[in-house]
Amino acid sequence: MECKVEKTQNANEVKLEITIEAEKFENAIKKVYFQSAKYFNIPGFRKGKAPQNIVERYYGKEIFYEDAFNDLVPAEYDKALKDNNIEAVSRPEIDIITMEKGQDLKFTATVQTKPEVELGKYKGIEIEKIEYNVKKEDIENELKSMQEQNARLVTVDDRAAENGDTATIDFDGYVDGKQFEGGKAEKYDLVLGSHSFIEGFEDQVVGMNLDEEKDVNVTFPKEYFSKELAGKPATFKVKLHELKKKELPELDDEFAKDVSEFDTLEELKNSIKEKQNKDKEKYEKEDAAVKAVVENMKVEIPSGMVEMEIDNMMRDMEQRMSYQGLKMEQYLKMMNQTEEEFRKNYEPQAIDAIKSRLALEAVIKAEKIEATDDEVKAKIEEMAKNYGKEAKELEENENIKEYIKQGIENEKAMEFLVANSKEKKATKKTTTKKADKEEKTEKVTKKTETKKTTKKSE
Repeated sequence: MECKVEKTQNANEVKLEITIEAEKFENAIKKVYFQSAKYFNIPGFRKGKAPQNIVERYYGKEIFYEDAFNDLVPAEYDKALKDNNIEAVSRPEIDIITMEKGQDLKFTATVQTKPEVELGKYKGIEIEKIEYNVKKEDIENELKSMQEQNARLVTVDDRAAENGDTATIDFDGYVDGKQFEGGKAEKYDLVLGSHSFIEGFEDQVVGMNLDEEKDVNVTFPKEYFSKELAGKPATFKVKLHELKKKELPELDDEFAKDVSEFDTLEELKNSIKEKQNKDKEKYEKEDAAVKAVVENMKVEIPSGMVEMEIDNMMRDMEQRMSYQGLKMEQYLKMMNQTEEEFRKNYEPQAIDAIKSRLALEAVIKAEKIEATDDEVKAKIEEMAKNYGKEAKELEENENIKEYIKQGIENEKAMEFLVANSKEKKATKKTTTKKADKEEKTEKVTKKTETKKTTKKSE
């Protein structure tokens, strides 16, 4: 592969002219042919058995070009970026120059690049000291969360299945009267109402009795990952073996002893109050410090960087909504908004997120802040424990290691800014529904900030 790089007339934008050897393109075409041969039905040949040259003669020699391009180019493009130390922050605009069998594949990719940040004052900035007085309902919400985490499942044998139950089922799926791969399981535990199965499946299990057998009819989503199943109706033969319901522990002194180092529920409540006060104060200080640095810095944000940030925010939102059984289309309809209007509303938040991330990166660079190997290792071990995985497995994943490293460095940078700041006169605050909502939004923003590099590398 060859790559020529030139700057365009636009700020933070470059054009790459990439040439890929004809042999590589030819191999990509062959690969696509072998992957898709089974779909071609040509007179004189059994389905899927026609040779490549016959398929090309029948459908046109360009039949495999687009798929071959899409299969080959992403890795070559990423390599070109890496070889030329280019940090792309937008999707590339592709313009094909030559795409012909037997010739080198040649195309240009115009992409926006990460902007330079001119740091202003970041040491000795003034931030307001805030002392929180956490409300009673905040403590109760935390206790409810602890209840959920320590709930146990108890067997139910005197009623039909309800939402919230864990149903142990056998299922066997059929499409067009034939079994399909991955559509069968025995003694599978399914939480009804979790929306983890195809839409409509769990609703039809609700109401079933123990040992009952039933045909569950559903339709695979049009965007389903398997093209062979996407949009098709399916029938699942389901048998219900066992039902369990979640039982919450009582909130009393015994509960406090079981879940903490405290002997009474009152002591546990006081501990939660103290911790939440400190956590909220810490978060507020860090947020104020980063905002002050952003106000003092100069940077020009590329439009493509904003678009990608909005994409990531919308993906996060879609995932959160899926837990509630909602799709983005349904949510937009409820809000009486188009996707374009919704994205426009997200733009200020996206720009703030980008600026905050760039500010922290600039401080990390200026102060030579680093995450040590021991710190990364300790975080990996903590993550492995939380997710029930082996630490070695996570250590071998470079994306996870980079994500953890960035998180540690971001945290150190925020601690540095707070430690080197000046406090104004203290004011007291209590949490409100509005404050909680804003805080959740900011947390999503911070989460997005630490994800960005790993999302790009993936």
